[in-house]
Amino acid sequence: MTTNLLDFNAKQLTDYCAEIGEKPFRAKQLLRWIHQFGKADFFEMSDLAKGLRDKLSVIAEIEPPKVMSDYVAADGTRKWLLSVGSGNGIESVFIPEANRGTLCVSSQVGCALACSFCSTGKQGFNRNLTVAEIIGQLWWANNALKATSADGTILNDGAQIYQSQVADKNRAVSNVVMMGMGEPLSNFENVVTALDLMLDDNAYGLSRRKVTVSTSGLIPALDRLRERCPVALAVSLHAPNDALRDQLVPINKKYPIKELLAACRRYLTAAPRDFVTFEYVMLDEVNDSVEHARELVELVRDTPCKFNLIPFNSFPGSGYQRSSTEAIRIFRDVLIQAGLIVTVRKTRGDDIAAACGQLAGQVLDKTRRTKQLMAEAVK
Repeated sequence: MTTNLLDFNAKQLTDYCAEIGEKPFRAKQLLRWIHQFGKADFFEMSDLAKGLRDKLSVIAEIEPPKVMSDYVAADGTRKWLLSVGSGNGIESVFIPEANRGTLCVSSQVGCALACSFCSTGKQGFNRNLTVAEIIGQLWWANNALKATSADGTILNDGAQIYQSQVADKNRAVSNVVMMGMGEPLSNFENVVTALDLMLDDNAYGLSRRKVTVSTSGLIPALDRLRERCPVALAVSLHAPNDALRDQLVPINKKYPIKELLAACRRYLTAAPRDFVTFEYVMLDEVNDSVEHARELVELVRDTPCKFNLIPFNSFPGSGYQRSSTEAIRIFRDVLIQAGLIVTVRKTRGDDIAAACGQLAGQVLDKTRRTKQLMAEAVK
C-alpha cells in the first residue's frame, strides 16, 4: 500500500523521509513541490535525486479527493463536489473578491451536531475527513484556479477582478475558512495537521489572521486549539439565550452560552485577532426580534467580538424562512447603536447551493453512529 504524502505536515514528512533513508531537507523540497507548486507527479520534481523519485513513485502518492462536479455561479463563486469514497461527496466553495480569494473548506462527511437550520446537519454523519481530504481541497482549488485563470474561461464577474492576482501566483487562495461541511473541532487532530500545512511557509504560507476555524462550541477542543494552533475564531452563536440556542444548536445543552463565552475569552489570549466573530443566522420570527438584539448586547458585553449576521439560505425541508431585509436592518442597527461591529454577510453562490448553510454534499448517513455521537454530545 502506498503512503499519501498529503496526510503529512512538515514534521511528519521529515519523519517519513528518515524512515525511508532520506535526509531531512528532502521533506522541505517535497512540501514545496506538493503544496506550493501543486505537483502530484514525482518525476516533475526536478531537484529531487532520480533515485528518490523512483523510490517515491513506488511507495508513495499524492492523492487529493477527486472532483465529481464543478459549478460556477453568476457572481463568480465556484463550488466543487469532491469524492471521498464509498459514494460520499464533500463540498468546497471558492469566493472571489477584489482583494482576496476565500476557500470554504469541509472537515467531515456530514455532521453529527444536527443544527436545525443547516443543510449539512440534515444529511447526518458518516465520518471524519483525513488530513489529505482536508488539505486536498486547498491543493485542488489552487491548481484549478491557476489553470482557469490563464485563459479566463471559468472565472467571471467578481472573479475577473481577482484573476490578475491569481494568474501570477502559485498560491491562488489567500484566505481559508473552516466553515464547510462538518464541525472542525470534532475532527481535531486531522484539522490541526491541515492547519499546520496552511500556515507553513514551505506549503501555503497563509497568515494565522487569514485562516479561520468556525465552531458550534466544543469547549474542550477550543481550549486545545488555543494551545496547539491558534488561528482566527468564529463561533456559531445564532441565539442570545440558552433556551433558544438549545433548539437551534443542540450542542448548547452540553456547553451552554455562558461557558462558551468564557472559553472565547480564554482563546483570545493567544489568538491572532483580538476579537471573536459571532455568526448569527437570521431566521424569520425565530431569533430576529429587537428583543433578541438587545439581549445579545447584554450577553457579549464582556467579550471582545464582532457580529456577522447571515441571511438564512433556504434548502428543501428546512422549516425556516429568511428574515426580511427590514428586520435584518433593524436588528443590525440595535447592535451598532450599542457600539458593536456588525456586518451582514452578502449571499454568494446561492444559485448553485453554495451559500452559507446550503452545503450538503453526498452523505451516506450512518444513522446509528449519528444518533450515538449526538447523544454523547448533549449528555
